[in-house]
Amino acid sequence: MDLLHPQLAAFAAVLEEGSFEGAARRLSVTPSAVSQRIKALEDRLGQALVVRQLPCRPTPAGERLLRRVRPMQVLEAEALAEFVPAQDAAARAVPIAVNADSLQTWFLDGLARLHRGHGYLFDVRVDDQDHTQEMLRNGTVLGAVTGQAKPIQGCNVDPLGAMRYFAIASPAFAKAHFRSGMHAGALASAPLIVFDREDDLQWRFIRRITRARMSPPVHYLPTSSGFVEAAALGLGWCLAPETLISSAVEGGRVVVLEAGRRLDVPLYWQYAAVRSETLENVGRVLYEAATGALRR
Repeated sequence: MDLLHPQLAAFAAVLEEGSFEGAARRLSVTPSAVSQRIKALEDRLGQALVVRQLPCRPTPAGERLLRRVRPMQVLEAEALAEFVPAQDAAARAVPIAVNADSLQTWFLDGLARLHRGHGYLFDVRVDDQDHTQEMLRNGTVLGAVTGQAKPIQGCNVDPLGAMRYFAIASPAFAKAHFRSGMHAGALASAPLIVFDREDDLQWRFIRRITRARMSPPVHYLPTSSGFVEAAALGLGWCLAPETLISSAVEGGRVVVLEAGRRLDVPLYWQYAAVRSETLENVGRVLYEAATGALRR
């Protein structure tokens, strides 16, 4: 392991930083040294591990190795914490994936409590709740807030609760497009605000109402907080978490379109199945932080 450790550290650093140069800065060595270590590791294992393009990404073999290396790094940091100052032991960032709406509403409170209580640093990756699990599968992160209840191999899963979404629009937009309700004809013509092309929430909501697939005019706007502002400005209608829309609804800037229609999205905390105090602390605090924002 003494021989292998610098090679594994270089391997993980390249994939975390996305380049050999970034890994070299973090490890305080030259890019050439990083390249030599990874080449030695690949020769030792007999397989290519890193796709050498920007950003660098793991090969299928690299994904399998990264899934093993990530938990080892956490356990190593916990072991060293008994012998070195806490701030040194906590210097390695914990990689976590989360969906944008959770990050905007309840997730940051949990991270702040973990940092204050334990000194943890975090490397947060953001993706749709239906896709964060892939980052856990390929070893990019150690834990993920995901919409998938079934744990992937080598992971545990705990339910967090459900995020409730309502359809909103500005009063003028609602009057212009939904005067007679959210029927198929109105939904087919009213401009729609979608986070990105992976965001399926609005389409699920439409299918629940109309039982049909349709192609309304679409704005792509990759910002959770900007959804409410865009709706208030009359850009279109959208789904937004109830915790984000309360002040805008109270102020009359947006209205809820048919309050009886809502979409509840269950969220789960999936994490590497290792006996790690760090992961236990993260899971416990995130569950507590989610209590005020999610429906049980």
